[in-house]
Amino acid sequence: MAETFGTTRGSAQERILTTAAVLFAKFGYNGVSTREIAATAAVNEVTIYRHYPRKRDLYLAVLSFELQRVHLRGELLTRLAEAQSARAALACAFELISTTLLQQPQLLRLLSFSALELSEDLDPLLRRHLGEQVEVIVRYLEPWVERGGLRSASARTLVLTLIAIVLGRDPLCRVFAGSDASLDGMFEAYSEFCLA
Repeated sequence: MAETFGTTRGSAQERILTTAAVLFAKFGYNGVSTREIAATAAVNEVTIYRHYPRKRDLYLAVLSFELQRVHLRGELLTRLAEAQSARAALACAFELISTTLLQQPQLLRLLSFSALELSEDLDPLLRRHLGEQVEVIVRYLEPWVERGGLRSASARTLVLTLIAIVLGRDPLCRVFAGSDASLDGMFEAYSEFCLA
């Protein structure tokens, strides 16, 4: 595992975060040691513990760093705000969510490992970093749910389901559908259910 990830530049803390992000995304929290991170980042293991007293603290710092980089694209938000039908609003919301999350495949892998290995620490991080963005999308879909154009208990439930489709697509398709199921196909099936 002694490959390097451009670790010769930047501060030790930046190298640690960057290296840890790559290794945690590749092997998970339990699949990599701080010794391996230190060797790959070209720092002493003591340096890691100076910045992050526990491995868990490092992992949470990596997640926080990656989550801070998630931003909704303005042109897609505009299209969502200007949607003329429930179908168009739902399609725009899904495109916004999938585009936002799929821009960072490393973050998706980190979130998947986190859900399995550190779920109790994941919830506050997600609320802090993604909560506002979820609420923005919810506000745009709420009128469609309230008018009955979209069938759902709430706009928030709808948005969370769209996020789950994006996050769960790869593992679910590998297990149940083979490699044939596309993200768009999964969305189409769900949207037929949602459109009253």
